[in-house]
Amino acid sequence: MIYSHSMERAARFFPEQPALYVTQDHRLTFRELHNRVISLAAALTRRGFNAGDRLALLLPNGPEYLEWVYACSRLGVIVVPINTRLSVVEIDRVLADASPRGLVRHSSLPAPTVRVSCELVIDREEPLDGPTDTPPAAYYDPEAILALMYTSGTTGRPKGVMLTHTNVLSSVHNFNYWMRYREGAVYLHAAPIFHIADFPAMFAAPVFGGCQVALPRFTPATFCEVVEKHQVNNTVLVPTMINLLTQFAEARHRDLSSLEVLAYGGSPMAPELIRRTRDLLPNVKLVQVYGLSETGYLTGLQDQEHTDGRLMSCGRPGSGIEVQVADESGKEVQAGQRGELVARGANVMRGYWNDPEDTAAAFRNGFFRTGDVGYHDAGGYFYLLDRLKDMIVTGGENVYSGEVEAVIFDHLAVREVAVFGIPDPQWGELVAASVVLKPGMNVTAEALIGHCRERLANYKVPRHLEFSETDLPKNGSGKVLKRLLRERFWVGAKRAVG
Repeated sequence: MIYSHSMERAARFFPEQPALYVTQDHRLTFRELHNRVISLAAALTRRGFNAGDRLALLLPNGPEYLEWVYACSRLGVIVVPINTRLSVVEIDRVLADASPRGLVRHSSLPAPTVRVSCELVIDREEPLDGPTDTPPAAYYDPEAILALMYTSGTTGRPKGVMLTHTNVLSSVHNFNYWMRYREGAVYLHAAPIFHIADFPAMFAAPVFGGCQVALPRFTPATFCEVVEKHQVNNTVLVPTMINLLTQFAEARHRDLSSLEVLAYGGSPMAPELIRRTRDLLPNVKLVQVYGLSETGYLTGLQDQEHTDGRLMSCGRPGSGIEVQVADESGKEVQAGQRGELVARGANVMRGYWNDPEDTAAAFRNGFFRTGDVGYHDAGGYFYLLDRLKDMIVTGGENVYSGEVEAVIFDHLAVREVAVFGIPDPQWGELVAASVVLKPGMNVTAEALIGHCRERLANYKVPRHLEFSETDLPKNGSGKVLKRLLRERFWVGAKRAVG
């Protein structure tokens, strides 16, 4: 369904307008891009793909990524975007859970050991697309699953977030409430496309006849080069990227004046970083967005709302989204009172793939439970304070403490372990671990970190690891009190959650 309302719409209303840069110097029109997608969809049909089948993508940002997703959306095939920073073990788990019919990958990324019936290495094999006499019909079912966005579970088991065509189209409309799309604007995919922060943008740009360009890997230098060369107007970054950009001296000598809106989210953005961003990009409108893989965008803080009194806020919900703060029983609390943020709307996921138990636990009274603790003020602005799910956000990537704990606990010398986030000016948070060894056992911090590196994506590996001579602090039911472990690191920190 979403293809009809995005790419197909653009091919009908903006056929000769630029749609996508396939190289730095060559771009396709919407008519040309639409024809390429139809050809690719036909090739998938010839390979036996039908609506409901899954196609996994393990690719860096690039025009091919967009074309494959478009082809899947046209056919009703479910796309499975895989985080390119995962280890082989983690990729295998995703593939085992999603059971895709095919995998499209790039040779520069880890090759999984799980086999699928159809695998294409796009930089080493001939493309699948080719001429077709009978283009496949557009699939139209608003409630069909468009994508499985995998998020690590607290036990280390991956969970596939089922996002329908309606879910993602709702995110497109919701983001327009804050970002204000402009016809013919140029959007830059600088953040990873596999992230929910960027994924909906590929459907938003065509709706408004916007051209897209994708950055395979972010560096301040390449970002500045692409913005200047292609006169980029809109993009989404995580604060880590923005921090690097403001520290890049050459940025002041590049023409970044085409930038109109810079959206950010995924981790805290300190007031000092906001000041440096405004100093570098004085005419850019800043938009902070808060959301999750399960919900897409939930709240936004618009440029004019970036005032001293509200920099700690993640903003207000857009139209079509309801966010409340609920107590432990699920009852809504008053302004200023703390509780769990819960949400409902057309943007909220259908559930977790093959996981009815976790799906049922994620909803209460018709609302999705975000696991984030916070409050809202009398003006309806929401503020985040802590996480029920012990999730760490480092450089825009989500790390679940339970997943890292399971890996460390697997070491023969470890008796107890607790993983938590500690503040870091560059990455927002760093993964930290407190470990208690078994009596008579010895292991170095370096050895434990090496143990983690063999089993986890690099961003999940602890950057701070300490040993405790006593048992970890626990409550009456035996649960480790991580609050006591991380308190000393957060003293003086202005904001713990973004």
